[in-house]
This record gives sequence, C-alpha cells and structure tokens, in this order.
Amino acid sequence: MEKGSESGSKSDSNGWSRARGLVVKTLVLIGGAYLLKKFTKSTTRWDHAKIVARSLSGEKFSWEQASRDPDNYFNIRTLTCPATEMVDGSKVLYFEQAFWRTPQKPFRQRFLMVKPCPKDLKCDVEVSSFAIRDVEEYKNFCDRPRDQRPLAEEVIGDIAEHLTTIHLNRCERGKRCLYEGSTPPGGFPNSWNGVTYCTSELSVLKNNEIHTWDRGYDDEGNQVWGVKKGPYEFKPASASSFNGKFSPLNFPLSQHPMEKRIEGSFVLQE
Repeated sequence: MEKGSESGSKSDSNGWSRARGLVVKTLVLIGGAYLLKKFTKSTTRWDHAKIVARSLSGEKFSWEQASRDPDNYFNIRTLTCPATEMVDGSKVLYFEQAFWRTPQKPFRQRFLMVKPCPKDLKCDVEVSSFAIRDVEEYKNFCDRPRDQRPLAEEVIGDIAEHLTTIHLNRCERGKRCLYEGSTPPGGFPNSWNGVTYCTSELSVLKNNEIHTWDRGYDDEGNQVWGVKKGPYEFKPASASSFNGKFSPLNFPLSQHPMEKRIEGSFVLQE
C-alpha cells in the first residue's frame, strides 16, 4: 500500500510538472506574439518619416572621409533643423552646407520636406528638396535663437521651386543603413553648369550618419558634376574631433589647393 501510494504521488508530481511546463511555454508563445504584434503596430508610416527627419537633423561633417581621400572629398559641414510643419503633418527642415572653416558662409541652402510615401508607391518615406525664396534671410537659420528666426507661416510662404524627390525604403536586416533610396529613374530637370538633369541618392545610417550622392548629367548621359567615386559620408562630430586630426585642412582657405580650385564654381553637386 505504501509503495502504491508513493508511486501515485510521483505520477501526480510528474503530471503537474508537465502541466506547468506547458503553461509556461504557452504563456511565452502568447507573450511573444503579443509583443511582435504590438511592435509591428507601433511603427506607422508617420513614425518612419519622423525617424528620417530626426536622423537628417543636426550638425554633421565629412571630415573623416576627406582625411582619407582629400583628392575627391571636401571637409563639408551640414546643418539641418526643423523649420515648420505643414497642415498634413509633413516636416519641413532647413538645410545648409558650408566649408567647415567658414560655417557662416553657406554655399547651399534648401528646405527639405519629409513625409510618408503616397500609398500607391512602394516606398516608406519621401524626402523632397525645395529652393528658398530669399536665401540671405535664412542664412545660419539653425544657429540663431528661435526668436530671431522667420516665423512658421513665413517659412511656408518662402518654400519655392521643387528641386528633387527621393523615395526611401527600410533597409534589409543585416545592412548598415536604416533607410536608403534615390530619385526616380531619369532624375529631375537641372540646368546648373551645363547639365540637363540630376540624380540623388540618400542613405540614413545608425547613429544619425547620412550618406548623400548627387550628380548632374548632360543630354548624352555624361556626368558633368558631382563626385564620381561614391557618396559623401556625413557624421555627427564635436568641434574637438578636428583638433590635430586633419592637418591638410589647417591651411588658410586661400592656400588649400582643393578649395582654391573650386572657389567660385563649385556648388557641391547642384
């Protein structure tokens, strides 16, 4: 009798252990499915647009790339910040580029509009660039106190000619980038420096790193301006990062052969 009772107790114990194991596995599976569903739902089309707008914003430099290959790349500073928001939720960013030693003299100024791609297109985020009606009024926009910047309604009124649109898609798992894309086939009309059209490529990487590659072509498809080797690589960097690390650019502006060569004619891919 005692042996039978002991055997029954062991059997009951094993049964409860198996039952507990099944319950735990079931809870894990349900919890995993719930989290996956919640994560999938949480990333909306507008969330992707916000991520891209946030990644584009801030002060970035191409100094690392320029130090590796000074024959093909300049040390350029880009500065981007929110300017306003459209009624439909599109983010409007102010963007400017300058040589890093003369940030107060930008040679390229644009508005960027970031929003989800239209539902009929197979992409996630649309980034369009626009000319500015009065570039002098917006020079060093991001460096100014907010009360010294043009008002939101003024910004909307100063959005001028549409220049380009890039369609971005989320990058495949395992790649360095978060989003990447380009202008549609054939690019956009452009007449600067003898070209008839231009193309643009954009990659948004982790840690707010941005890669851009703009090129202009003539009627016969020959590249007229823009880097031929590959995209510019812009990384967030503090001013201290430059100390002693890029001696070729420590010469006065008039003495540096790369900048002297392009002065007055180079507008960095546009």
